[in-house]
Amino acid sequence: MGFWIFLGVLALIVFYFIGLYNRLVTLRNRYKNAFAQIDVQLTRRHDLIPNLVETAKGYMKHERETLEAVIQARNAAVSGLKNASGNPGDPEAMAQLSQAETALTQSLGRLFALSEAYPDLKANQNMAQLMEELTSTENRVAFARQAFNDAVMEYNNAREVFPASIVANNFGFKEAQYLEIEDETKREVPQVSF
Repeated sequence: MGFWIFLGVLALIVFYFIGLYNRLVTLRNRYKNAFAQIDVQLTRRHDLIPNLVETAKGYMKHERETLEAVIQARNAAVSGLKNASGNPGDPEAMAQLSQAETALTQSLGRLFALSEAYPDLKANQNMAQLMEELTSTENRVAFARQAFNDAVMEYNNAREVFPASIVANNFGFKEAQYLEIEDETKREVPQVSF
């Protein structure tokens, strides 16, 4: 009788650890799926940029350096996205993507600031439409990034708590990295003193 109780308890423990393993796999797949949504939005963003630069080129002939910087930043971001897509959550790939997307955001900010000095460019219907599409895409990227970071947090929390940490450490469930893109629109609160 004691032998059967021992086997029953052992079976419950084994099934419990199988459940922990399956939960970690599910959470890992969830954050990978969330990254796929970021991939879609960033690809859309990257695809809009050459059209934006081509439209601006006709008006901003003297701003060649800025336009080339945007294209270089875009190409680096495409490369970073390709690396991160192969292994979402990998700290090195996510850091590279984060840096590339931040540089792209900053170069686009400079392009938009310069475009203010060209009234004909601001009035151009194609430019206005591309800027609107890019703004809409930026909002989608932010939403997808938040969903990804939430999924990463849930996965990381699940892999770090006991006893799931035993399963995570023994079966190669590595910590996933968040995706953070610096937004140039974030500014410090101005200091006011009397």
